[in-house]
Amino acid sequence: MEQRYYQKEIETMPVEEIKKLQSQKLVKQVQHVWDHVPYYRALMEEKGVTPADIHGIEDLYKLPFLSKADLRDAYPYGLLGKPLKDCVRIQSTSGTTGRRVVAFYTQHDVDLWEDCCARAIVAAGGSEEDVVQVAYGYGLFTGGAGMHGGSHKVGSLTLPMSSGNTERQIQFMQDLSATILCCTPSYAAYIGETLKEQGYTPDQIPLKAGIFGAEPWTEEMRRGIEKTLGIKAYDIYGLTETSGPGVAFECCEQTGMHINEDHFLAEIIDPDTGEVLPEGSKGELVFTSLDKEAFPLLRYRTRDICVLSRKKCSCGRTLIKMAKPMGRSDDMMIIRGVNVFPSQIEAVLLKEGYEPNYQIVVDRVGNNDTFDVNVEMNPDKFTDTVSGITEQERALANAMKIMLGINPKVHLVAPKSIVCSEGKAVRVIDKRKLHD
Repeated sequence: MEQRYYQKEIETMPVEEIKKLQSQKLVKQVQHVWDHVPYYRALMEEKGVTPADIHGIEDLYKLPFLSKADLRDAYPYGLLGKPLKDCVRIQSTSGTTGRRVVAFYTQHDVDLWEDCCARAIVAAGGSEEDVVQVAYGYGLFTGGAGMHGGSHKVGSLTLPMSSGNTERQIQFMQDLSATILCCTPSYAAYIGETLKEQGYTPDQIPLKAGIFGAEPWTEEMRRGIEKTLGIKAYDIYGLTETSGPGVAFECCEQTGMHINEDHFLAEIIDPDTGEVLPEGSKGELVFTSLDKEAFPLLRYRTRDICVLSRKKCSCGRTLIKMAKPMGRSDDMMIIRGVNVFPSQIEAVLLKEGYEPNYQIVVDRVGNNDTFDVNVEMNPDKFTDTVSGITEQERALANAMKIMLGINPKVHLVAPKSIVCSEGKAVRVIDKRKLHD
């Protein structure tokens, strides 16, 4: 396949030119934030930093971090960098872990965000000849709006399906010959399984590619989706806080996601000390929005753990790559003193031949943590005998104990009984009162 680009000059820009552009934009953005965002100016003053101290990206480390706690403290208008009359939209996080984060956009911000999403669609093989089915949620969630706008920028026919109503998704997919599907990976897997149950084979599904993000997924899950839908599945990364999907996107090489460095400056830090780590180090990902006007976050701690690499890419893009996040520095659970990531549970399930539809339930009884994992049975593993279910539960629990070092209680449940991810899948329910 001939490699195409949406904005070739930027996507293939020599690295030194990228860094020069980033430095110019950073200096300008720091001044903008100092002048218009009193909350961050106070953080800078507390650290003894002024815009005069920032001459380029080599001085980024001098600036203070922003965290989700800051965004909640400043809610709703405390981090606004433009007058409300200049803002045309808000988007918001789901608010599942506390007060919602509300991000503001000028028309300029929306245009740049949509350009980033368009780059992702073109990298996945998209063009004006394609039909893009957007099955991310619309509304406050950024997924639908971002990919919808990106599809328009590319010139593709856009199906604004939103999430849910799987029967209708399949009808439109078939009737309008959708070629690119955009949704969460778990919903893509669900659509694939539903098509399979209806008797469709991969060659009867018009899709050629999928762009999936908004929740963690593994390589095994990718291969399963690709096999069921007969497509190539691409990863995409984004945060409401920095714009939405399109901060980084996967190309045909599928060895990490290219960060749109002309808009987002990435660092990797030690999550405990805040020290900036050299390229290739595993640590917490930090982003600075270089030209966002309405909600200009500097050094925002994502809590995602990953690695950055400038290794040459066969697609021709020179934009730095981020690895798929390897967990988070904040949603890591400590159960009975052991660090547990949901991705570890998923890895075990896929290895043992189960679909990644599961839910972790953690509670505390007395002073002891309880650790339960509910797992959907596959139709091909389904058994209605108590002894058969018990044996499968025991085998899965043993496999998880080998991976995690602690023993969960596994409960096999009927297929499709765990609420499936037509938005973001809720994988963890932690009932412990670990915080005030």
